[in-house]
Amino acid sequence: MKNTYTQSRLGLWQKTLPFMLGAVLISSIALAQSNKPVIDSIMAEETNNSQLEKLAHELFDGVGPRLVGTPQMKQANDWAVAKYKSWDIPAHNEKWGEWRGWERGVSHIDMVSPRVKSLEGTQLAWSPGMGKKTTTAEIIILPDLADSVAFQQWLPNVKGKFVMISMCQPTGRPDDNWKEFATTESFDKMKKERSAMTDAWRKRVSKTGLNNKTLPVALENAGAVGILTNNWSAGFGVDKIFGAYTKKVPTVDIALEDYGMLYRLTESGANPKISVHTESKELGVVPTFNTIAEIKGSEKPEEYVMLSAHFDSWDGGTGATDNGTGTLTMMEAMRLLKKYYPHPKRTILVGHWGSEEEGLNGSRAFVEDHPEIVKNLQALFNQDNGTGRVVNLTGQGYVEAKDYLTRWLAAVPDTIKNRIKTVFPGAPGGGGSDFASFVAVGAPGFSLGSLSWSYGSYTWHTNRDTYDKIVFSDLKNNAMLAAMLAYMASEDPAKTVNTKTEGIKWPVQVKATRRGGLDK
Repeated sequence: MKNTYTQSRLGLWQKTLPFMLGAVLISSIALAQSNKPVIDSIMAEETNNSQLEKLAHELFDGVGPRLVGTPQMKQANDWAVAKYKSWDIPAHNEKWGEWRGWERGVSHIDMVSPRVKSLEGTQLAWSPGMGKKTTTAEIIILPDLADSVAFQQWLPNVKGKFVMISMCQPTGRPDDNWKEFATTESFDKMKKERSAMTDAWRKRVSKTGLNNKTLPVALENAGAVGILTNNWSAGFGVDKIFGAYTKKVPTVDIALEDYGMLYRLTESGANPKISVHTESKELGVVPTFNTIAEIKGSEKPEEYVMLSAHFDSWDGGTGATDNGTGTLTMMEAMRLLKKYYPHPKRTILVGHWGSEEEGLNGSRAFVEDHPEIVKNLQALFNQDNGTGRVVNLTGQGYVEAKDYLTRWLAAVPDTIKNRIKTVFPGAPGGGGSDFASFVAVGAPGFSLGSLSWSYGSYTWHTNRDTYDKIVFSDLKNNAMLAAMLAYMASEDPAKTVNTKTEGIKWPVQVKATRRGGLDK
């Protein structure tokens, strides 16, 4: 009986297997065909009627940089809400903390002796204002002293002077320019000399007993009239522009070319004098916001697909590629979804986060404040590394990510998906951008990694991060991809399961800083 039963079952299996395989194939084809109209519409709309250039002009040229705590940040929040509402997408600004309010004013920086030359320079964020005063003074270079005792003895020499506290770079040419034209011997010699100079300058600062944060404060307390820095970004004409630590006198980043000239003139005894006038306003304590927009789900409204990008920026440029391009990618994706997928199965949210640059604070606050969303998250897609087209996607250490991400990518046209390298399960991101805030609590947050376009040197946190660095063809690619992934994640009949891969050290959740730049 047993053998007869087994043979019978085997015969039945042999007869039904082709039918079952055929049914699966038919089901897959049907699924692809059912998705195709929406995918094709997204592709056609973005190809023929993209709003990215208009959005970029309004945000980067009109509003400008979006430093946390500035009026421009709040202006950007309000602009995004109004833009979403014009597309019939509900949106709001959600307060999550408070920050030191500050607004940049005009700057004039000139060498007046031994000759006259206007200098390229930028006051650092949160640098103290000078009111209507202009200060003209000589320059002194931080010397190489024996130890902190010798530094304290030297310190009175800074009174009434501008102090240079950065190394004088030996070259203003980026390394790829040297590689193209230099001999191997001269390139290697330059790199060796630069490395030795960098190490020596680091030791010079260390021997003061202070660091890059406390040194400017000690100098201003000793009577310096201003601090001069150069934070070269290893490319032609680019400096990284961060924040000031001084409370009473300006801190100004001088471009490499002018910084080197002033340094050499000072070092040779020419006693250059510069005239500095910088204005800024302290605005007290101001609220900080995330901008959230929503397309409500029709079948599973309590499950969520999220698009994600930080909205804030540093303010040496206009924050175009960090992270204006990620911001516009997600805004445009939401516009596409609203037009061609207005009734998603799951609720689709977009988060435009505040104060990412100071430690992922906006997204960390959202994770803390909205556990009901985080626990029901189908997937989150974040983009934050420049204007380039997306070419990398990893599973962030989740075992099942390969199954559902591969399934969703299958619906994406070959011209987009074939450029993307996937790595599964990958490793969880511990920081770097806002997806990591979600990964830290075990939620499925994914980074859409982009081509560099010399991001690290030329636009990341620099004075050259402006509209003209955007590659709109790549941005269109990313907006389509984000919209398609959100669509597929929303349509998927199955809720994602996200098991952490064994043997991987998982990042720890970090609490948001809710009061920034304010004395405790």
